Amino acid sequence: MSMPTIKTVAAEAGVSTATVSYVLAGRTKSKGSGISEATTERVRAAATRLGYRPNQAARTIRTGKSNLMMLSLTMLSDPWSLSVSKAVGAAVAAAGITPMILADTDWRTAIKRQGADVIFIDAADEDGDAQLLAKLAKSNKLVVFSETLAPDGFDVIRSLAGDSMDQAMDHLTAGSSKVACLTPARSLRTTAPPRYGAYLAGLKRAGLAFRNDYVAPFEGEEMGAYQATLALLQQPDPPTAIFATSDFAAIAAIQAALGLRLAVPQDLVVFGVGNTTQGEAMVPSLSSVGPVGFFSGLAEFLVHRAQHPDAPATVLEFPWQLLVRESSTVRNTCEIFE
Repeated sequence: MSMPTIKTVAAEAGVSTATVSYVLAGRTKSKGSGISEATTERVRAAATRLGYRPNQAARTIRTGKSNLMMLSLTMLSDPWSLSVSKAVGAAVAAAGITPMILADTDWRTAIKRQGADVIFIDAADEDGDAQLLAKLAKSNKLVVFSETLAPDGFDVIRSLAGDSMDQAMDHLTAGSSKVACLTPARSLRTTAPPRYGAYLAGLKRAGLAFRNDYVAPFEGEEMGAYQATLALLQQPDPPTAIFATSDFAAIAAIQAALGLRLAVPQDLVVFGVGNTTQGEAMVPSLSSVGPVGFFSGLAEFLVHRAQHPDAPATVLEFPWQLLVRESSTVRNTCEIFE
């Protein structure tokens, strides 16, 4: 049995192929279309009965649009990436755009194989990728997450920390002299890691001595952070507060503490970085620093860019805020961290 075509749908609905094209492209409300709601429903019903699927390649050639959005997410299991995916999924549905996720895939190679109306890149080498991004932007609409890159034919999304991590550390050291840091091992191998640096600066401001046994580097993702927290909390003199340099590490730390039958925040205070929707929704809700409205704002911008590809490249900024929630708020004032 042959696949139904636009002509088949037109014959089934008793309309012209042009009418079918307008209806299935979502253009019935455009000026001068003259297509009634009843006709629109008849065409859609005919397409559904016949199992019609548009030829995406032909549509792309005809309209210059693929109705595809590519999301390059470095670590899909990270709550930050999951929050991006969820927000974009909700935003694109009404726009008729299909999101594609590159999970743990090198966008430098993937973009050459697959096009899209707009491509979001969540991680780019600030120095090594600048020229490549500018080159790719000549034939692709790129939106790049970066704190330092300037737009060069591509849009830039900034999430500016400001002094929010300093505020988080001051919040922790105000109630505890035993503050540990849970951070990826790779951050300790860089010359100026900003989040680990905020931890060290916070200890210094509070007049607290640095303790090597309170630094818990981990490899990998959630399980690495979970195991590192277990080791941290099972030592003879465990910390009573943890500054985790990402929300996913903070969530793993809370899970590890609860597994050891420690109460959060009564026995252990935890602060994360990122302000992800998962951290906000969990019990206890996660205290964090990060931008407010970032995920919905990013999703709206990506849809707007897909629909208005010729708008000048720009920078969209989301400043961070301190968000104190249940994981660092002891309800009983007699139960201060120690």
